[in-house]
Amino acid sequence: MPIQDTSKIKENIISTLKRRGPCLPVHIASEIGTSILFASAFLSELVSEKKIRMSYMKVGSSPLYLIPGQEYLLEKFSQYLRSKERDAFELLKKNRFLFDSEQEPAIRVALRSIKDFAIPFEEKDKLVWKYYTEKSSGIRLSPPIRKKQEFLKEKPKEALKIEEKELDIFGEEKKEPVKKTIKKTPVKKTIRKTSAYEKKNERFFNKVKEFLDKKSIKISDIEGFSKSDLILRVIEGETEKILIAYNKKRILEGDLLKAYKKASDYNLPYIILSLGDIPKKLENLINAIRKLSGIGKLN
Repeated sequence: MPIQDTSKIKENIISTLKRRGPCLPVHIASEIGTSILFASAFLSELVSEKKIRMSYMKVGSSPLYLIPGQEYLLEKFSQYLRSKERDAFELLKKNRFLFDSEQEPAIRVALRSIKDFAIPFEEKDKLVWKYYTEKSSGIRLSPPIRKKQEFLKEKPKEALKIEEKELDIFGEEKKEPVKKTIKKTPVKKTIRKTSAYEKKNERFFNKVKEFLDKKSIKISDIEGFSKSDLILRVIEGETEKILIAYNKKRILEGDLLKAYKKASDYNLPYIILSLGDIPKKLENLINAIRKLSGIGKLN
């Protein structure tokens, strides 16, 4: 097999990305006529050389590779986001700006995961998320000042006081101005109050997140969030796991079985958290199962 010029291969990869936009390694491998393994190696080198960049989002198990400046093309791959991440993406795309503190816990986590689309910044000591194509550097909290002429043009006529005298084109005496004053009815602002249920969920979620941060465990997705439990997909070290956090002090055998079944659905190891100590009876059961090497039936 003839030795290939690596610089030529890299040029072909860059040329392909310029022409096709964000690509997966399998697309690059097909374009340059090599294996996915070699294509991935060249892509990694180009990323380290800062000639191309890698997306945070993944299609399947692989990230997308793109030329800096092609970030706006990533939007067409948003369908591959996980369910909550896609919800956060759609919400941010619609509103352009989102105050972090005003979002439900699941959306707050998801916003931190969609780094390709959500850009964080601070506004008056509050965390705000900006949609990645939004050009302004900050959220506008007050309306822009407009010229007086524009304001008067848009103002309803009946709400203005008539200040100019009407001219009589037939030579009659000028009419006195008629002053009309419209009494404004104050508009009551309705502020949605956070329910006690939402506050309790928020506190529980923050408690779990704080615990995971201390253990250097990263949240990769939210699989479920209810009054009784929180189910997360997490990464501990380099291992992906399912974490089930129960919002109660005492967990029972049924909770252990539920966690086991949920983890089995994803074919992943699992972690269980609760607000209290593990009951001695349940701890003994876990130890007994852990040391069990086999079980059979006597005929």
